[in-house]
Amino acid sequence: MNMVLFMLILSTTLSAALTALNFWLAQTTPDSEKLSPYECGFDPLGSARLPFSIRFFLVAILFLLFDLEIALLLPLPWATQLQSPISTLTWSSTLILFLVLGLTYEWTQGGLEWAE
Repeated sequence: MNMVLFMLILSTTLSAALTALNFWLAQTTPDSEKLSPYECGFDPLGSARLPFSIRFFLVAILFLLFDLEIALLLPLPWATQLQSPISTLTWSSTLILFLVLGLTYEWTQGGLEWAE
């Protein structure tokens, strides 16, 4: 099978699976925080000099980490033209696996929870 066709089928299947998972796991009843005009959890009528929670910075750093790691995957479509595209697929799958393991670790440790 052609490597480009394989990557196209793999990305389409992965996209469809993640979309179906999102519809299956999505919260359908939003709480009062999500319905408020300010989703950050701070009272908009209080003092503007209140310190931010450290959790806010932790989630921001995690977002930047996982968002910037995607930049390592950007050359992947062009890498299928190399002499050994299987090694490219192996390395990119390894990177995605490490990202998923890191996200799972943070999730299980409670790093993504706002309330304690």
